[in-house]
Amino acid sequence: MPLIPEEPQIHESAQGPRATPASGRTAPTPRPVPGPRPAAPSRPGRPGPPRPVPPAQRASRDAAPARPGPSGPAAPAATAVTPQIQLIPASADGALDAADEAVDLLLDSGRAPGEVLVVTTGSQHPWAEHELSFGEASYWTQHDAGDDVFYTDAARLSRAATRPVVVVAVNGAASTAASVLPSAHARAGALLIVCGDPQQINAVLGAGV
Repeated sequence: MPLIPEEPQIHESAQGPRATPASGRTAPTPRPVPGPRPAAPSRPGRPGPPRPVPPAQRASRDAAPARPGPSGPAAPAATAVTPQIQLIPASADGALDAADEAVDLLLDSGRAPGEVLVVTTGSQHPWAEHELSFGEASYWTQHDAGDDVFYTDAARLSRAATRPVVVVAVNGAASTAASVLPSAHARAGALLIVCGDPQQINAVLGAGV
């Protein structure tokens, strides 16, 4: 009697799809084969494989922050303006007249009277003599009002306030001019006009004035 080869038996552990079942019955989902899984594709909003980090953006050269320099004294908030110096040659006797002419030119050029201070190194200006005859209080009241040209002398200059233009009539001794000119220069906001001997003035304020 011929031998019939045995039909291979299908075990439950065997992998792969099973034989098609009878109609009307859904085949079970095939089980995955053990082993390394393929990398899942990255989803939107989900980090994928690590990307190289871009270099940090550098600010433009023009906008680069300033590097701290060597330590030193802090710069002043506003640089003081050095007043210009104008010299009008005149003798001691003619210095007062030269100062009056300088004041007239300033007013004609548009300067307000309250911007001008006139200082004498010797005798008082006639205007100051007249006003002082009414007393010091009345005299300084006009100074504080600041609406007219004010005339003073070396003895009272320390009380005078700063004005844009200071005119100095060097009609006194050289020693007096040496002490008055630096003070007058400090009170001049924009312009210092000195009427007197050029050599004497240059010796006080420096050559080239």
